[in-house]
Formats: sequence, structure tokens, C-alpha cells
Amino acid sequence: MTRHGVGATRLSRFAFVVGVGLAVLAAACGDSVSPSTSVSAVNVSGSVPAVGTTAQLDAVARMSDGTSQDVTSTAIWQSSNTDLATVSSTGIVTALASGTVVVQATFGGSVGSLSLTIQ
Repeated sequence: MTRHGVGATRLSRFAFVVGVGLAVLAAACGDSVSPSTSVSAVNVSGSVPAVGTTAQLDAVARMSDGTSQDVTSTAIWQSSNTDLATVSSTGIVTALASGTVVVQATFGGSVGSLSLTIQ
């Protein structure tokens, strides 16, 4: 084998190892959306916390292939009024004052929301 052939073989083995490594990494990340599946909707649910308490909200993405995926810990959470309630990156709502607030979860380009009337 020529010197050029050895180098090309090493490069192709390296590319193979990197490719396998990336595939294993992608498979280990269960919170991802496959390229052929898109998010159809995000549903947000949970209980309303009283002032001074917290509650866990859940976000579930409905996929274009009909399956559902819990995205509570990977969604982007947002409160419409942080004077009334804040929401953590994992969906924990802290009620700060009485009133109505809308909490949103965004995942895969889709937004789900839940209106909470805090008392």
C-alpha cells in the first residue's frame, strides 16, 4: 500500500469512529426530535399554586407521527407576568401574588400555554 493509501485508510477509519460516536451520542439524548418528525402541538398541564407556594407544570409535545414526548425539562418556559408568578426551566411555577397569569412552554417551534388564576 502506498503512503497515500495508508493516510486515506486512517482518515476513513477516523471518520467512521467519529460518525459512530455521534450516532451513539444522539441516541443517548432521548429529548431530541428526529429530522423526519416535527412537533404538532405542546400541551401544558398542572395545578394552580396558591400565593406563596409552588406547583409542577408538565409539557407534552404531540409529534407529527402521532406519538407524544414529555418535554417538561427541555421546553423553554415563560410567565406572562413575573410579578404574579415565575416559572423555572423545569416547569416549577412559584405564585407570588393573586391574579391571572399565562405560562407558556415552547418546544420544537410550537408553543403551549396554560392560564392560571392565582389566589
